[in-house]
Amino acid sequence: METVLSVLEVIIALIVIALVLMHSGKDSGLSGAFGVGSGTGPLGGGSMVERNLNRWTIFFAIVFFLNAIILLKRPWA
Repeated sequence: METVLSVLEVIIALIVIALVLMHSGKDSGLSGAFGVGSGTGPLGGGSMVERNLNRWTIFFAIVFFLNAIILLKRPWA
């Protein structure tokens, strides 16, 4: 059980890192390459995509922290 949750933690961490890097920053970051920060681009409208990106980032961050707490508490031991 611990091994499965540890592997899941690494996968979720990589997803959170990728999602954070896609956010537009001061210089538009990596999201500028995908059209997220602008109104036009291959992903369509910027505001809708940005909102969905925020939601997914928050969701995966919460899952990451819950999984970390479960790994620290070790309820199976």
